[in-house]
Amino acid sequence: MREQYRSTPLDEADLPADPMEQFVHWFKDAAAGHLHEPNAMIVSTAAADGRPSSRTVLLKHFDDDGFVFYTNYASRKGRELDANPHVSLLFPWHPLARQVIVTGAAARVGQEETALYFRTRPRGSQLGAWASAQSSVIGTRGELLRRYEEFAARYPAGERVPVPPDWGGYRVTPETVEFWQGHENRLHDRLRYVRTGSGTWRIERLCP
Repeated sequence: MREQYRSTPLDEADLPADPMEQFVHWFKDAAAGHLHEPNAMIVSTAAADGRPSSRTVLLKHFDDDGFVFYTNYASRKGRELDANPHVSLLFPWHPLARQVIVTGAAARVGQEETALYFRTRPRGSQLGAWASAQSSVIGTRGELLRRYEEFAARYPAGERVPVPPDWGGYRVTPETVEFWQGHENRLHDRLRYVRTGSGTWRIERLCP
């Protein structure tokens, strides 16, 4: 299975000096193109022994400081990030023949930032964060549902649900950001921003 991409070339001269500015531009294009969950990204981590794992997570915030997502800190990705903070993020915007690949280091966000975000989540998602010991083995779905109902009774409608103690955010500070634009004959554009020692960015073109 193969598709010929027909897209506008991505040229170095058209890129801003900062990768986050370019990310904003492409993210707006993905949202305007009505892609399903354009903030979905593949988060790849590795254990201390180098064994990798990947999963799809929703990006919840981004700014000049990096990309933020939330999870259970005791989950597999949480444990791996605590042991090895190096991470890769992939935004697979296939309908636009585009990808963005970020590499960098992840660090936990502050408790206040986590609490502010947690309060914006639907009540069901808040309760689900309490009910699910993410990545741990569970016997049946019924057991998970029972745990959910227990927390729903503990925190009835109208009462604030507190943030679980083992739940919170990670901010990925980018070290490289690659913008991939597909073209015909596999002659894709791959332009990568690389953070320099002085904190500025260098743009380099990669062979497809």
